[in-house]
Amino acid sequence: MEKLFDTDRMSKRERVEATLSHQPVDRVVLQDQLSYNPGVIAHYTGKPIQGFEYTIEDIGETIRKTLDACFPPVAPRGTERVTDSAGFVTQHDNWTSWHVSRPFADDDVDAWRQHVLRWTESIQQAPFDADEARAAHRERMGTIQRLVGETVIIPTDYSVGLCACWGRIGLMAYSYLYADSPEVISEFMDAFIAREVRRAHAIADPDLTPVILIADDFATKQGPIFSPDFLQREHFPRIRQLAEAWQSHGLKVLYHSDGNWKKVVPDLIACGVEGFYCLEPGVGMEIVELKNRWPEMVWAGGVDGVDLMERGTPEQVRVEVQRHIRETNALQAGGMFVGSSSEINPPIKPENYTAMVEAVGEISNLEIS
Repeated sequence: MEKLFDTDRMSKRERVEATLSHQPVDRVVLQDQLSYNPGVIAHYTGKPIQGFEYTIEDIGETIRKTLDACFPPVAPRGTERVTDSAGFVTQHDNWTSWHVSRPFADDDVDAWRQHVLRWTESIQQAPFDADEARAAHRERMGTIQRLVGETVIIPTDYSVGLCACWGRIGLMAYSYLYADSPEVISEFMDAFIAREVRRAHAIADPDLTPVILIADDFATKQGPIFSPDFLQREHFPRIRQLAEAWQSHGLKVLYHSDGNWKKVVPDLIACGVEGFYCLEPGVGMEIVELKNRWPEMVWAGGVDGVDLMERGTPEQVRVEVQRHIRETNALQAGGMFVGSSSEINPPIKPENYTAMVEAVGEISNLEIS
């Protein structure tokens, strides 16, 4: 059994499954995205790393030594600027990417309409072979599992198409287009979710992982970007569709959005998801409050990844992590993964990451033998 601490009495998979089922655990699950911090990777691999000159194998080694569950590791992206066939220009910066320019002006509604219509058509007409999709998924998951050892993989490349569309064309263009031609956006979302549901039924396999993440950003620091009517009409029903597809094969489903979406937690719960990831305390998403208010849900990623992990001290990190564990009764009740509120991004101090990991190992449930 692959242990993070000598006192571990459950396997990583057992610990994750117990947490998802709100059962007692020997200690709280450690979970994060650990691909982007050269200092942390250098510390746990013992390799001198300059810049982002590390490998996917180095990330996997660090994951094996520090996490029970992880998002799929991502190799450094490099610093190339790329223009795709449609004219979208993307700038890579090793651990992140962003659109530098788009091929149409934000207020050119007709151009964006035609772009989204072509995109919708390409999704609808794309061939799909369930056996091929299943085989490719198993191969990919096997490759990742060999990298991360017994660490449970939480696949993340599933969504209902909201962020895919507005993120690609820009929020302003998306808003103009929806106001002018809402049926174009709805048809795109229908095509996107149909593809995702079909894919879920083809590849879902609880032997590979017990849990997946649906990720669609729809909020800022102040609250949801979109109106309640829009979310009820276009977003929430499709989350339910995709969650039900995965759950029909025995997997649990977590949901992710950046920002403050506390006011719609009841709506998201009504979508049937089992839990949530990425809880930013600086914008009002405080994990102790959320878990104690909705204890039936799983809550993940609540350790402040900016003010605390980047700027705080190891002792402050340790105190905060252990407060989360004690004040949520997570050892007895499960339902919580310890992890950063974002990802282990480059500015996070390696000593603070180590403090987060070690703080979890210092509190055990002695009733688990």
